Amino acid sequence: MKFLWSGRFSKELYDIAKKFTFSIGIDKNLAEFDVSGSIAHVEMLVHQRIISRKDGSRIIKGLKKIQDEIKENKFVFKPNDEDIHTAVERRLFELIGPVAGNLHTARSRNDQIVLDEKLYLKKIIPELESVIVFLQKTLVKKAEEYFDVILPELTHFQPAQPVLFSHHLLAYVCMLERDKTRLRDTLARLNIAPLGACACTGTSFNINPGYIARQFGFDDVFTNSVDVVSDRDFILETISNLGILMIHLSRMAEELIFWHSSLLGFVDLPDEFCTGSSIMPQKKNPDVLELIRGKTAVLIGNIAGIFALMKGLPLSYNRDMQEDKRFLFESCEISHLSTLIVAKVIEKMKININKMAQACNYGYIEATDIAEFLVRKGIPFRQSHHMVAELVKIAIEKNISLKELDEITIERITKVKDTVSFIKNITPSKSVSLKKSYGGTSPKFVKKEIERWKNILK
Repeated sequence: MKFLWSGRFSKELYDIAKKFTFSIGIDKNLAEFDVSGSIAHVEMLVHQRIISRKDGSRIIKGLKKIQDEIKENKFVFKPNDEDIHTAVERRLFELIGPVAGNLHTARSRNDQIVLDEKLYLKKIIPELESVIVFLQKTLVKKAEEYFDVILPELTHFQPAQPVLFSHHLLAYVCMLERDKTRLRDTLARLNIAPLGACACTGTSFNINPGYIARQFGFDDVFTNSVDVVSDRDFILETISNLGILMIHLSRMAEELIFWHSSLLGFVDLPDEFCTGSSIMPQKKNPDVLELIRGKTAVLIGNIAGIFALMKGLPLSYNRDMQEDKRFLFESCEISHLSTLIVAKVIEKMKININKMAQACNYGYIEATDIAEFLVRKGIPFRQSHHMVAELVKIAIEKNISLKELDEITIERITKVKDTVSFIKNITPSKSVSLKKSYGGTSPKFVKKEIERWKNILK
């Protein structure tokens, strides 16, 4: 079979032109969607009496045979298969002969590829949502298991204040929830059926785009044939969303790598997700998590790539858009796998409660609690801030904790008698209990948040 478009040409494409233009190596990922879309298209043509029921039945029978070959991995791609559409139609001709020529009635590869891509995303986005929920559930379960554990929260990568480990983990649950809703919003926006736009202006045939929309659960049909074959904003949006998801995963990976370091030892990562060194026998390297950071760079590059691809294209369809799929498929695959890996790492990692508790002894992380205590005693905050800063300065000079400061020094600087008792008795546990403001790290609030998330993620 010649190319679908070759009737106007007298010479064959050069081999290098074939290699440069053919996209079958990438868009074969759309095979199942291309065939199911073709079946629905033929059913619509029969329903609208554009082709005969007899011809329609033969074509659909052939397409279902192709569908089975694809599912069973028996479909054979040939050298002249330019893209997935060409491959399917070529095989259909082999199976049923010239009647296969009716398949492309009232359809172009321009609207066909948009349908394929949207059907792909209608399948993959719910799968991505599902794996995000799995990670959220894993985080909530770990938060509940280690609810009372306290570690120093960092700002500027320096010890700041005590925080419940569970509260820290729930921060990522919140981020992931926004990642999930962004994908859901994108799915709602892309859920517009494109088939029937044809090349760019519609068709003279009495088609019924709503018939196909109903077949695949689309919310509506396109209203502008030029727009629907010209834009890939649904792909730009999807990859952008996945880039944000990967940045969240990368930050999570970075913390786990930091916590796993033997210099800190907050967690011990599972052996199944670590590797060793070819020269240093003692090493347990968090390579898998490091690669999540690395693959986040790939996502960021794909965002730049898809935006650069589309930025200068005039209406309507342009062949440049063929390249959109390499960005899309890679981004979806990396994001799905990375989310699953992080979930499994968190599920299996061991928590070193004692190391986290010991770390709370560094950095004078009770200082803000002391300042707020002085405010409750009637001292303006800016003044109390300076008082506590002076106490910290003296403690640093003497290389002691604030608890070890002598009573005379404390009373001289703060001029509040009860300050000595407060400083001597403040602990990380008491510190988190004081954080009673909404959204803070108080055990009472965090416990409610864990229950709330468990209900949301059922």
